[in-house]
Amino acid sequence: MGNEQRGRVRVEHSAKRVRAFFGGELVADTTSPRLVWEIPYYPAYYLPLSSVRAELKQTGETKHSPSRGEGVLHDVVTAGGTAEGAALTYPDSPVEELRDLVRFEFAAMDEWLEEDEPIYVHPRDPYKRVDVLGSSRHVRVALDGVTLAASSQPRILFETSLPPRYYLPLSDVRSDLLRPSDTQTHCPYKGTATYWSVEVNGKLHEDLVWIYRAPLPESQKVAGLACFYSEKVDLFIDGELQEKPKTPWS
Repeated sequence: MGNEQRGRVRVEHSAKRVRAFFGGELVADTTSPRLVWEIPYYPAYYLPLSSVRAELKQTGETKHSPSRGEGVLHDVVTAGGTAEGAALTYPDSPVEELRDLVRFEFAAMDEWLEEDEPIYVHPRDPYKRVDVLGSSRHVRVALDGVTLAASSQPRILFETSLPPRYYLPLSDVRSDLLRPSDTQTHCPYKGTATYWSVEVNGKLHEDLVWIYRAPLPESQKVAGLACFYSEKVDLFIDGELQEKPKTPWS
């Protein structure tokens, strides 16, 4: 896998076959996609213009990037409909490799496939790993002096660049303190999470606990287990209070 560093943009070749669909039609199909880190947290797919099957129709609008240059916005037109402004090209980019590529807005497409498997939210980062390990460490979760959960059979999820997450059996959680939430979030490595809020001493703490009821294959071992934001609760591991991690959810 090649690696190029130009300014703040990293471009890498991927060996995966990548397809995008919109309106029931194939938009692009390539075996030489590029992973482009526009932001540090995860990459975007840029696909060769030669792989595009849909019509790209310029909108007349542009979008400037300090590192990638002047971007030209296009509508993506298929027999099944039009995704407005969903494609971006950089024909005169200072990053030479981007000039013959197109970036489709991930959420604007109906479906993305890597090989023959769907992907969600954004492309997976090849440098991010998820490990789920069974443990006998004693985990206690408390808030405002009230114990919310206590377990000696956690599953610990280690995800690159994030703090460990302690997933606990529902039988070890104070379910009487949980309040259903309509919130859902989506992760390309774990799947769709649903949430509970927690009511303690008459105060509601929103979306403090999540659960993956049907996680993606690599995270199957956390199925049906509850996890608390360690940024927002008191977390004790084997009796020792842990320092609250600093993350985007702090």
